[in-house]
Amino acid sequence: METILTDSNFKKEISSGLVLVDFWAPWCGPCRMLTPIIEEVAKEIEGVKVGKLNVDENPQTAQEFQIMSIPAVMLFKDGEVVETLIGLRPKEAYLEAIESHK
Repeated sequence: METILTDSNFKKEISSGLVLVDFWAPWCGPCRMLTPIIEEVAKEIEGVKVGKLNVDENPQTAQEFQIMSIPAVMLFKDGEVVETLIGLRPKEAYLEAIESHK
């Protein structure tokens, strides 16, 4: 299950554990192609929170993490960025990133 992230809840939601965050926008074609992949990852991986942040609606967080290209997927561990994947990738790339930081 995915968590909808916003400027107001972002810090709290990523503060503990492993959290995969998809930075996206509705007008972004590759972002829309990534959505079902991220949904599959969320279903397959235990113990990892998966969230989505709309960069248009939450510019403060997007700016803080210097999101220049979307889709951008960041993996956080206890509130710190441990990996960043820019652009559309196959599901395995996200699963491998998660596994390498468990």
